[in-house]
Amino acid sequence: MGENTGTKAVTLSDVAARAGVSIATASKALNGRGDVAATTRARVRAVAEELSFTPNAMARGLLAGRTGTVGLLTSDLEGRFMLPILMGAEDAFGAGRVNVFLCDARGDAIREQHHLRELLSRRVDGIIVVGRQTDPRSSLGQGISVPVVYAYAPSDDPRDLSLTPDNVAGGRMAIEHLLACGRTRIAHVSGDPSYAAAQDRLTGARQALADAGLQLVGDPMFAEWSEHWGRDATALLLQRHPDIDAIFCGSDQIARGALDSARDLGRAVPDDLAVIGYDNWEVLAENSRPELTSIDANLQQLGRQAAQKVFEAIDGIDVGAGVRHLPVRLAIRGSTIARR
Repeated sequence: MGENTGTKAVTLSDVAARAGVSIATASKALNGRGDVAATTRARVRAVAEELSFTPNAMARGLLAGRTGTVGLLTSDLEGRFMLPILMGAEDAFGAGRVNVFLCDARGDAIREQHHLRELLSRRVDGIIVVGRQTDPRSSLGQGISVPVVYAYAPSDDPRDLSLTPDNVAGGRMAIEHLLACGRTRIAHVSGDPSYAAAQDRLTGARQALADAGLQLVGDPMFAEWSEHWGRDATALLLQRHPDIDAIFCGSDQIARGALDSARDLGRAVPDDLAVIGYDNWEVLAENSRPELTSIDANLQQLGRQAAQKVFEAIDGIDVGAGVRHLPVRLAIRGSTIARR
């Protein structure tokens, strides 16, 4: 029996509208992918059946032409920022559903181009580009035949879609927590000032202090992302401004150094001095004494979302463009609130 050619073909947006969900959700429900509630999935599938929805011939051709592989192009394979992002992406891909080709460009543009050609020759369905810091990086360009999503390091081209943690919100969150703990004389010690992350965290911190009618004690201190610097900077701070009651550190490593100097100089943490870090690097934060309060960049969620955006783009959904800042969260431990 031939298809009914007199009626207009049912589209994915018809199914989505009838089921009362977004096109992206309808696509995920029909593909068995992504975080879709079981009831929603069942409703979308029932509507698709009722409307006799079949993906059009072109979409069927695309599906048939897929290799089930996604390229992950990273510049920092050892980096602890990469691993949670990769884990999140793998979660979203679903075990055994998608093959992942991992290429480490080590921050080298020529090596990156080589890996890109390699990925495209293997006919990957999409590419996630993961950077080692939140500074913008050069775009791979617009001529690539598959969807590309940038994670952590945003692309410098607003036509690309980039997902990166909201470091301004993180700086604000750190200060708001210290203020909620009753601290008012807050200093800031951070890493390399040329990093976008360092400047963004400072911006957020200053905004939160200004909202409370306060400002940082002394100038923000920048040098490097290390415990050694955290120790030296904190010793200097406590000498210059003995009345500070909190330090917002730009990384957990710096905060670990701050805890050492506080102990050496007889300052009880958190009673006399509250210390908050950034990154929530658990192996550091949980082995500190006291354990370290820190801002978590939610990197696993970032990886998950990057993978979901690649899937949506593969499914022909417009995922948009520009830089999206994803929420961060506060992990509270004993360095800001005394654990009795």
